[in-house]
Amino acid sequence: MGRFDEKVAIVTGAAQGIGEAYARALAREGAGVVVADLNTDLGEQVAKQITAEGGTAVCTRVDVSDPGSATALAESTADRFGGIDFLVNNAAIYGDMKLNLLLKVDWDYYKRFMGVNFDGALLCTRAVVPHMKKRGGSAIVNQSSTAAWTYSSFYGLAKAGINGLTQQLATELGWSGIRVNAIAPGPIDTEATRAVTPPEIVKEMVGRLPISRMGTPADLVGMCLFLLSEEAGWITGQIFNVDGGQVLR
Repeated sequence: MGRFDEKVAIVTGAAQGIGEAYARALAREGAGVVVADLNTDLGEQVAKQITAEGGTAVCTRVDVSDPGSATALAESTADRFGGIDFLVNNAAIYGDMKLNLLLKVDWDYYKRFMGVNFDGALLCTRAVVPHMKKRGGSAIVNQSSTAAWTYSSFYGLAKAGINGLTQQLATELGWSGIRVNAIAPGPIDTEATRAVTPPEIVKEMVGRLPISRMGTPADLVGMCLFLLSEEAGWITGQIFNVDGGQVLR
């Protein structure tokens, strides 16, 4: 018996990295999992591997910045599994992120970036809420970052927005039995981080951490599962740092 038997979870950006770790962990705990991603080649591989290991998973293509695509994701999930209990808003432009200043970043790129990294969480939440309200107790976890409290240009701005969105949605949805919280990871060793962050900057960041090592996706899984579980039934509107002590607040 798993903690999430007969529960249904959507994890966006679950084709690789942190989202994949979340999807696999939820499936191990008994949830039916939707691996939602633009990259359906990798997403299908993840879903097939979960199924081969005895879990239940399907891959669904989604562009979280597109309202119609988010709605289609929610409707196809509810049709296939009978409802939606959990949403993990993890999708983001990160591994392919262009580094630039807020004052200089190309405006079209900035709008696309914010459409995925900020608006996407709201669009997916709006899409799943009608289905969640029928379940009588659901939960959403948003993926923030310690970048919300350190200078990280438009990436940090998007994550600061996610923190505010988490608190606002928690207030709006609490009366419906839907809890909303966020996880703010510190530096995590993923392919995306290695692609974006120069090694010398990573070394400097790690050197300042009280727990002086890079985090891993596995370090985040426990918090995600806790926040979705009944054990966190009186917790909402909170942002939890899982960061090796990078940000003390």
